[in-house]
Amino acid sequence: MKNILILCTGNSCRSQMAHGFMEHYGGNLARVYSAGIETHGLNKRAVGIMQEAGIDISKHTSNHVDEYADISFDHIITVCDHAQENCPYIPSEHAQRWHHNFTDPSKITTENEKEIHAAFAAARDEIKAYCKAFVVEQLID
Repeated sequence: MKNILILCTGNSCRSQMAHGFMEHYGGNLARVYSAGIETHGLNKRAVGIMQEAGIDISKHTSNHVDEYADISFDHIITVCDHAQENCPYIPSEHAQRWHHNFTDPSKITTENEKEIHAAFAAARDEIKAYCKAFVVEQLID
């Protein structure tokens, strides 16, 4: 079983969605953790948009990367440029590092609920495709 860390700035939205999909697609192939270089709490819109996809992340917590200092990771995935550029050193000497900058739907500047929902759905679907491909390409032998 592989240990996967999904890292974002605040561990509230994109990393939480990726955590949910990676657990779903990875099944018993991986132990999945998500963290931030800061903690912003779980984004309620991310919870809702994941529920629409049949994935419940409502029990997830927003964790700081330092909480996982003693875990040896096989894969570390940064899901935003800020985390990739500002991430502290993670002592997993054999970890493969991956990066994909997903658009942050929580930064949308409209108050239009349809546009907000569309932004969250687009981010969710992009993250879903990435996680599904990652499991196929990196975890299935």
